[in-house]
Amino acid sequence: MGSISAEKTDAIQAIFSRKKAVIGVIHCAPFPGAPKYSGKTVGDIIERALRDADNYISGGVHGLIIENHGDIPFSKPEDIGPETAAIMAVITDKIRTRFNVPLGINVLANAAIPALATALAGGADFVRVNQWANAYIANEGFIEGAAAKALRYRSQLRAEHIKVFADSHVKHGSHAIVADRSIQELTRDVDFFEADAVIATGQRTGDSATLSEIDEIRGATALPLLVGSGVTPDNVSEILSRTQGVIVASALKVDGVWWNDVELARVKHFMAAARVALGEE
Repeated sequence: MGSISAEKTDAIQAIFSRKKAVIGVIHCAPFPGAPKYSGKTVGDIIERALRDADNYISGGVHGLIIENHGDIPFSKPEDIGPETAAIMAVITDKIRTRFNVPLGINVLANAAIPALATALAGGADFVRVNQWANAYIANEGFIEGAAAKALRYRSQLRAEHIKVFADSHVKHGSHAIVADRSIQELTRDVDFFEADAVIATGQRTGDSATLSEIDEIRGATALPLLVGSGVTPDNVSEILSRTQGVIVASALKVDGVWWNDVELARVKHFMAAARVALGEE
């Protein structure tokens, strides 16, 4: 399947200098203003993010995505305050300076413009945007595709070097609005709206996309394809044989729970399985 948008460079190769990549997720602690914010200083929040980053990188992952995942329940993009992008930019800069690895930004929920601002200020290489084209009903309510506004904003910033990784058939919601259109058609819309890579997910954080759905998305686009949830040491080989990368968090946390700290032993165990799949063992 050829690309249906302008020809692009391979975003995985360009960012990670390799054909396939394992990307760990920094789930930041709740920020000031979030319902679960405990009163910790911004410095404390940064230090936790740095510890998680250290365990990921020491364990061998190839890059990181930084998320404001502690800010549950997530706000719609228009309700996210400027403090979120400001704090995330500082965290991003600290991680980039200390570890010098490829970095991505995901501002929840679906906040593409704050994500691009964070990426530019913090020196990140890409953003993840869950609903890039079309619309769906999420936990946060009605969420529209962000592509048109986000790409114009990126152009205004002269930040075309920041790539867009966009989900197809995004988790945590209902797709009844577009139920008359196949996953392949929805994926081709993500491609047509100038994403640089496509992400397949399960129904929620920690659930994997099915192999049949991965294959269906793969058949719809020539863009790099990653799986963005539910990847474990048991299924990483099968998934990497079909994709250009995985985005992983829960399986690498203490007790396998996303809000816990990253556990170095789990990262090393996962990467041992991944390296076999990548032909590096």
